[in-house]
Amino acid sequence: MSDFAEFRAEGRAALLSGGATYDVPMVEGAQRWGAAAVLRPTGEVLSRLSELAATIEAPGHWVHGGRTLHVTLRSLEPYRARIPEDDPLRRAYGAALAEAADDLPPVRIRLSGVSPHRGGVLVYGHPEDDTVTTLWRRFAAALAARDVRDLEHGRIRDRWYVSLVHFAGPLAEPAKIIRWCDDHADADFGVAELTTAEIVQFVHTGTSIQVKALEQAGTTGRHPAPFRR
Repeated sequence: MSDFAEFRAEGRAALLSGGATYDVPMVEGAQRWGAAAVLRPTGEVLSRLSELAATIEAPGHWVHGGRTLHVTLRSLEPYRARIPEDDPLRRAYGAALAEAADDLPPVRIRLSGVSPHRGGVLVYGHPEDDTVTTLWRRFAAALAARDVRDLEHGRIRDRWYVSLVHFAGPLAEPAKIIRWCDDHADADFGVAELTTAEIVQFVHTGTSIQVKALEQAGTTGRHPAPFRR
């Protein structure tokens, strides 16, 4: 996890110095929590993530679990409360994602290591191969071919993760959050095999976030069989 060592140190320092940031319930046109392309873990990996997240004491903050847990592939647009089925952008996102996922094998990411950061708590993602990067690049190209701009603004994603907590207000006990993260810094949740990419909408329930699937695209290819003599 040496690739995340600096990120972890920066997160700890930010919380201890009072530099934490926090989210507020979404409003129309906000730059965060708009429609996005994501990959959601399932099975035992999802259960392990959810079980650990449930143990963090973070009253008043958005603690995630179950199908809320996700790896963000791409942020697409400012927040909209209503995205109808016949919305042109929604259709373009779905078609671009299907094109990008076609013939790719499932994305395989090992989820291990827990870290605080300025806006919450996350689990690191360590790709097993370059499939997730290929999917990300293909999706960008498919969006561009449809003349669709997103919120990435040329950003190159080289860090993958699943958020367990988003802070929803000032931190009362930042040291307590850091201790919890330190206690689970080496937690290993296993390899998530992500067979479906989704265009999703985030919904604030009053106390937490739910993820609503708008469009889906399954991977149809296979990983090459291991060489055997």
